[in-house]
This record gives sequence, C-alpha cells and structure tokens, in this order.
Amino acid sequence: QVQLVESGGGLVQAGGSLTLSCAASGSSFSINAMGWYRQAPGKQRELVATITGGGTIVYADSVKGRFTISRDNAKNTVYLQMNSLKPEDTADYYCKISLWQVGKGALDKWGQGTQVTVSS
Repeated sequence: QVQLVESGGGLVQAGGSLTLSCAASGSSFSINAMGWYRQAPGKQRELVATITGGGTIVYADSVKGRFTISRDNAKNTVYLQMNSLKPEDTADYYCKISLWQVGKGALDKWGQGTQVTVSS
C-alpha cells in the first residue's frame, strides 16, 4: 500500500511564497506522473501542475511563471513552489501520484490536502 503525506500549506499575504511537498511511502511501487490540483470553496477541483517521469511539465495558465513543480525521485517526493501568490490562489491543494504497484497495477493516489490561504 502507498500513502501520500502533504505539507507546507498556510496563510500568506499576497505576493508571498509557499512551498508544498508531497511524499509517497510504501513498497513495491514505481511512480509515473505526479501532479498538484486545487479546489477553492464552491469550485470544482482543477489541475495546477503535473510532471511526468520523463520530466515533462504542464502548468495551468493561471499559475504559469509563478509556480514551479519539481520532483525528487530518491525521496519519492513532489514539490510545488508558489511565488507571487494571489488571493485567487486560495484553495485546498491536493497531490496526485500516478503509480504502478506490484500486484495491483496502475493506481492513482491522492494526498489528504493542504490549505493555502492568500490574504489581500
């Protein structure tokens, strides 16, 4: 079984920065793509950024130039560095990892979510 633990959320003023992390633990698995999604109050969950095992990165238009996704394969961890934060970035942020687990096949795992609040 694979577990994801997210951290790094908090309250920050507009223009500030936060870095989120999501670490996967377990055994007998290999990670393919990693990504971050967010859900604002009253809104649907939306893609923020993804990074494949080969390093291909896709960002939502709303965060391009401000957010950076990266991964540390040795630590099975994905990061989201968020700069120049805006109030509209306020949301619960969720990590999703697409992986292959021996005995189960392809799986998507979600983190528990971490809250990011940006004040004006």
